Amino acid sequence: MNSPIEHIIQQATGASASVRGAVIQSLWSGYGEIVRYALTGTDISSVIVKHVKFPNHFSHPRGWNNDFSHQRKVKSYEVEQAWYATWAKTCTKDCRVPKAYATKTIGDEHIMVLEDLDTVGFPIRKEQLDFSDIHACLTWLAHFHAQFMGTKAQDLWKVGSYWHLGTRPDELAAMQDDNLRKAAPWIDRLLKHASYQTLIHGDAKLANFCFSKPAGKVAAVDFQYIGHGCGMKDVAYFLGSCLDDNEQEEHQNTLLRVYFKQLKQALSISQPSMDGEAVEKEWRMLMPYAQADFYRFLVGWMPNHWKINRYNQHITQKVLKTLPCSVLE
Repeated sequence: MNSPIEHIIQQATGASASVRGAVIQSLWSGYGEIVRYALTGTDISSVIVKHVKFPNHFSHPRGWNNDFSHQRKVKSYEVEQAWYATWAKTCTKDCRVPKAYATKTIGDEHIMVLEDLDTVGFPIRKEQLDFSDIHACLTWLAHFHAQFMGTKAQDLWKVGSYWHLGTRPDELAAMQDDNLRKAAPWIDRLLKHASYQTLIHGDAKLANFCFSKPAGKVAAVDFQYIGHGCGMKDVAYFLGSCLDDNEQEEHQNTLLRVYFKQLKQALSISQPSMDGEAVEKEWRMLMPYAQADFYRFLVGWMPNHWKINRYNQHITQKVLKTLPCSVLE
């Protein structure tokens, strides 16, 4: 007898049978799992199922256990389901994401039946990137940001990214840096009120990109924290996930030129009436503030995290010096 998940898979894909494979990944804090299912009786050889099942007792690997944290995760899966149900289909080949065959809610469980990117040319996962890989990821981000520039999506996060200030009061309170704690709301407002807003991925780290074979293209997964924001939040977070402090200091300007070249090219196609030079001018100015914003989260969440380094400390201190004196009083 088919399980409810197998029934959903077969109904969505036209498969005559589905066989559960190994667990690809357990979700954070025991909130479910990601599993590959092999199919027969259809042209689709396999699908990926993201099955979210909220635990009766929730725990956090870093000790941030409270109802606020739990509700943030609940909201994140609701947002991801909305993304796949409504928005993913609007992505172009230049910002490739998995197709959604089905999105269902049964009781308090969420089930997303997604395209298996391994079977459509994106079978490679990487732990380290060369510069051609970084260029491919920045190109994906540029096209994604261009595609959704100015989009208003009521069913996604009002403010994208998993670290944004409004969802991290505990981490803010835990910070030892008084000046950064005082400056955090000001930095947050500056980013939220940028003239040019788009949809940001919200967790655009190396692990969430799938690489093509042959090389040159990427696709992205994991859209729990997609929402409105300045594109520099994604770029700052991505570069911090794949470069050490010396590499970032040496290469960031070159990599930003790559990103903005691709962004302006993409805007000229998807939104030709938009002034790409004006977008670049504003977002370049906001880049260090986006870096300081993520640094603020890190030092409150996990003060010994490997991403806390000399470079982002230096950038944050420069940002603090630009703020009105009244902010730090």
